[in-house]
Amino acid sequence: MLSSNFWSDKNKAKKIITELDVLNSTCRSWHDLNTRVSDLIDLRDLARYENDEGLLKDIEDCSKRLEKELLAFETKMKLDDEHDKSDAIMSIHAGAGGTESCDWVQMLTRMYSRWAEDKGFGIEVVDILYGDEVGIKSITMIIKGDYAYGFLQSEIGVHRLVRISPFDSNKRRHTSFSSVDVIAAATDNISITIEDKDVRIDTYRSSGAGGQHINKTDSAVRITHLPTGIIVQSQNDRSQIKNRVTAMELLKARLYEFEREKQRAKYEKHYNEKGSIEWGSQIRSYIFMPYQLVKDHRTGYETSRLDLIIDGRIDEFISAYLSWKLRKSNSEKYVVNIDESSH
Repeated sequence: MLSSNFWSDKNKAKKIITELDVLNSTCRSWHDLNTRVSDLIDLRDLARYENDEGLLKDIEDCSKRLEKELLAFETKMKLDDEHDKSDAIMSIHAGAGGTESCDWVQMLTRMYSRWAEDKGFGIEVVDILYGDEVGIKSITMIIKGDYAYGFLQSEIGVHRLVRISPFDSNKRRHTSFSSVDVIAAATDNISITIEDKDVRIDTYRSSGAGGQHINKTDSAVRITHLPTGIIVQSQNDRSQIKNRVTAMELLKARLYEFEREKQRAKYEKHYNEKGSIEWGSQIRSYIFMPYQLVKDHRTGYETSRLDLIIDGRIDEFISAYLSWKLRKSNSEKYVVNIDESSH
């Protein structure tokens, strides 16, 4: 940065400054956490010496909060991909099962919304299709916050629900499936050119739950990318112009992810390894009956605190996934090095 030609390439300079800011922030966070842990240990020793039960209870409460912050810091340290810092575009779709699956989509939407709110992240619903009776058939929302994509990539796949159906008068047990897709939102660092001839733009009236929620004008926008067949849509805003801008941003993000998926597919085909984030794979089960259990089938992590998970407390699942992904990545790098050294 002290070099005389540092600003000769402004984009490169801005990227270096951004990376430096992130590193400085990480160092400050670690120093702060380390100091607070040390202070809490000293305070605990003092409370024990003076047999101060009230102070010990306060220290226990502080320890729980600090433990949560340490888990969040540890999880963030596992994120090193350039896209991990991006906002996340999350889509949830109901599987077979009609009303049951639509209700499950609504439950998942609430779970991720509560998680995002707890992190102080913003949530923007850009497209939603309600169920015929209850729940949601499909929803697309943007989770806005630092490392939103890095955290939520753990949720890609099929989520399975087992419970006694509240919609079944015979109180039978039902199994429902919903699929979750997460991609990184396009950033200024991503250059995607979309030709006018390659897209078809359609407008239509926004759908809603009925009454005043139904838009009376053709403000919703659907964009079809003809070469790839990718379709995106936005109907959250009453302004057609704003919905068009949002839809184009979604299209850029999906096109970029499309190219990344092609590269990843080539890698997996070469090393005969099936990707664990395949859309059709069942990644997690949420069992309400005959016992309560949430289990991630990739990492093996499980908990009986179903109520907390449904309320958005999914950080331990995210952390377990990132650890599993890191181990898997290191293992694959080792295989690649062995393969390359044999030639």
